[in-house]
Amino acid sequence: MALDKLEPLLARSLAERKAKGTLKGVEHIVTGVVPGKDGFGPRYILAGFGDRAFLRMNSNSYLGLALHERMIEAEARAVERFGTGPGAVRFISGTYQPHVDLERKLAAFHGREAALLMSAAYATVMGVLPQFIDSDTLVVSDALNHNCIINAVRLARPAKKAVYAHLDMSELDRILASNAGEAKRACVVTDGVFSMRGDQAPLDEITAICERHEQAFDEGILTVVDDSHGVGAFGQSGRGTEEFTGARVDLLVATLGKALGVNGGYVVSTGPVIAYLRETAPFYIYSNPITPAEAAAAAEALDILTGSEGGELLDKIRSLAARLRAGLEALGFDTIRGEHPIVPILVRDTDKTAALVQRLFDNDILVTGLVYPVVPKGEEEIRLQVCGNHTAKDIDHVLHVLQQ
Repeated sequence: MALDKLEPLLARSLAERKAKGTLKGVEHIVTGVVPGKDGFGPRYILAGFGDRAFLRMNSNSYLGLALHERMIEAEARAVERFGTGPGAVRFISGTYQPHVDLERKLAAFHGREAALLMSAAYATVMGVLPQFIDSDTLVVSDALNHNCIINAVRLARPAKKAVYAHLDMSELDRILASNAGEAKRACVVTDGVFSMRGDQAPLDEITAICERHEQAFDEGILTVVDDSHGVGAFGQSGRGTEEFTGARVDLLVATLGKALGVNGGYVVSTGPVIAYLRETAPFYIYSNPITPAEAAAAAEALDILTGSEGGELLDKIRSLAARLRAGLEALGFDTIRGEHPIVPILVRDTDKTAALVQRLFDNDILVTGLVYPVVPKGEEEIRLQVCGNHTAKDIDHVLHVLQQ
């Protein structure tokens, strides 16, 4: 059989990854959640580690909503009413009232005319970008953009691709100026909050630069942002990098699977843009949507976020992130200043990163080490992530272990 010849090649590839320190390795399996007590937040039980209870510092659930009682109740009510799955893609018979209600809420939340749900933010980027990129399009991208943007651009096969150094607005300006008249359309695409570092794109500067060069392209310059780590965790009211920078882009992609605590991705824009995507985006047309129950829970998450509790949670994660950054700096660790709940420890060495991850694990703390090729060589780090169900005691515990 063909696999008899293929499997040794795959095994060799995995061995090479392990030797380089880039193998992700075995996934830990969560078997239970222990509620917080004595001033500490919840702990997680892992298969194979007995009754050890771990503090999770590597979750994207920035507001802690996945364990919120209102979220659980909203999803349970929708399951009772609609069942466990949609049973079809949207245009056949898979559109349920919770999907429509959530799209309306998301559009209103972002101040847009319309929204479109997909199965994940990765699928949303892959489904959206190629619909606006063709053989007459120049694509300009930040060097640290997420893998989904990189692969979406590859799939789209634009006339030309250009990458500017991370957050280098002067280079973005030069790229657009030097390509004036070389393509009918330009597409400038960036992460909002960069997932590995917690820093943010200066969307106000990006949109201003694009406006200056707009007339040089017959079909204009399209601005696209994937703000999956920003929405719900960043900005005064949790509306992400747009709110933080006071800017507005043409297409905004985000996720329901991080701060909003559920699953799925979405894009918001004008009514004509969303109508066009419903007819053309294959990741929407040919893939089942999130379940009606997930949509109902996500709608509840928006209600929590836009209410008084949402403001309290945002204040809490900002305060805890500031506490963690200050503590790391006091201990002599290199980090990146900012307001986002991603707080990296810049280790800049693969072996040292792995050793520190193990050290924290030995002290019942779950963190993620990021090494090449996930991050550039020399930028190896540990990504700590603050969540709404963490406490000051949790942060101080992490700092105490690092101090040792």
